Amino acid sequence: MGSAVSIAAGLILTWVVFLFLSDSAARFAPERLPLARGVAVFTLISAASAASFYGELREQRWRFASHLAVVALLALAVWLYWP
Repeated sequence: MGSAVSIAAGLILTWVVFLFLSDSAARFAPERLPLARGVAVFTLISAASAASFYGELREQRWRFASHLAVVALLALAVWLYWP
């Protein structure tokens, strides 16, 4: 959970920096779609990991479904970013 949150935060802050670089917008235009995809994927992984962590702490019945969601989202990230 911690690693996914830190990656998502770093990508979001990179997006904020891109917003302030309006004079170089054309130079960074090709990077916007991959950055948005990364923000979306790692934000979803962070949310699923947090839900999984909460479910495990409270021993909820749905925690196994949230574990499965984390594994599926991690597989998606590997599929998207594997060279």
